[in-house]
Amino acid sequence: MAKKSNAPSNARAPRAKLTFERTFRAARVDEVWDLWTTKTGLESWWGPEGFVTAVRKLELRPGGTFEYAMTAIDPAQIEGLKAAGLPLTTVAAGTYTEVNPRTRLVYRTLADFIPGVLPYEVLAVVEIHARGQGVHMVVTEDAMHDEEWTKLSAMGMNSSLDKLVKVLEARHRGG
Repeated sequence: MAKKSNAPSNARAPRAKLTFERTFRAARVDEVWDLWTTKTGLESWWGPEGFVTAVRKLELRPGGTFEYAMTAIDPAQIEGLKAAGLPLTTVAAGTYTEVNPRTRLVYRTLADFIPGVLPYEVLAVVEIHARGQGVHMVVTEDAMHDEEWTKLSAMGMNSSLDKLVKVLEARHRGG
């Protein structure tokens, strides 16, 4: 884990990596790929429980940019953000650096919303492969600038991926 610091940081030093894996009961790799790479797909699952996401821009190509707004809607999430002095809506922006259809997506997001910390980039790699009767996905991303924010980031990604599982399961149940 990255060391915790109270001083302003720009997190330019190499950081640890977080890895998240899921195997989905999806019929095709395309199903998972589309949920990662389309406005409708991302809006159906991106963001932890208690948040909704609105995709404002999505240029799916190397060098293309994206922007989305994630807004707290759950009362507990709203209260937690207010108590921390954070806004209820966070706008995230980034750039796709690699797009290999249906197998690999690499992007950089700008972490510019953390009080007292200079903006820095977070690299994420999404790999998707058919496996047996499903689709296996591995997401690897940079740790944040300190342990607390890394823990929050991991909790957020796990919650988001749990929502992705629910979206895929609902599709296969026909609902």
